[in-house]
Amino acid sequence: MPRPAFSLDQLRIVLIGTSHPGNIGAVCRAMKNMGLGDLALVAPRCEIQTSDSIARASGADALLIGARRHETLEAAVADATLVVGASARSRTLPWPMITPRALGESLPAELADPQGRVALVFGREDSGLTNAELQHCHRHVHIPTNPDFSSLNLAAAVQVVAYECRQAWLDSGEPAGAGSETAPFGIDWDHPPASHDDLERYFAHLERVLIATGFHDPQRPRQLMARLRRLYLRARPDTQEISILRGILSAVEKRIDGR
Repeated sequence: MPRPAFSLDQLRIVLIGTSHPGNIGAVCRAMKNMGLGDLALVAPRCEIQTSDSIARASGADALLIGARRHETLEAAVADATLVVGASARSRTLPWPMITPRALGESLPAELADPQGRVALVFGREDSGLTNAELQHCHRHVHIPTNPDFSSLNLAAAVQVVAYECRQAWLDSGEPAGAGSETAPFGIDWDHPPASHDDLERYFAHLERVLIATGFHDPQRPRQLMARLRRLYLRARPDTQEISILRGILSAVEKRIDGR
């Protein structure tokens, strides 16, 4: 069998505000079942290594011990080139939405560059991800459960998404048909996708300039920055494009300052 088009090591599971150690252990088991090994915990609301979490990890103790802790989502996904947030709720501001299967099918193209990283973000057991957290994501993934009983246990949700990612990884090692995509845009690109960290610096710079020009009033935001986030995250700018955009913003700042 040909070598798979991407590595499972390029995938990261991110859990935000988990409140029960047993759920962290169960997620570790689900990840190890599917061959994933990169776990990040953002501001967990419980102890991580307990008798319950170890028991529910069922042999995936190394993942539990090796999980990296972060204070913010931004820190956990700083190097990611694609951030996908798990969401079961409809939003007032529509955002690109995909199924776990469609997500898996997109991975060979998304991760054609070995430096690419995909962060799969899951929220709190009781309330999921906040709107602000979801606005850090390029896409939202929704598991099409029974609408009359749609709530999934955290580990079950991770298992479903991780399964589809593994299936895509296995399938990518089989002979590819003509016209297979080799990059997110169907062609080898000249610059790598901008990382989450690159984009966050750009968004901060953009907001600062929009305020300085008087176009954006933080006291009456009108979802402006959320809509601009959606626009740029949907466009998937590369590192050179972000550099150009920030150069434009810097030129505007110079004109404002009279330089």
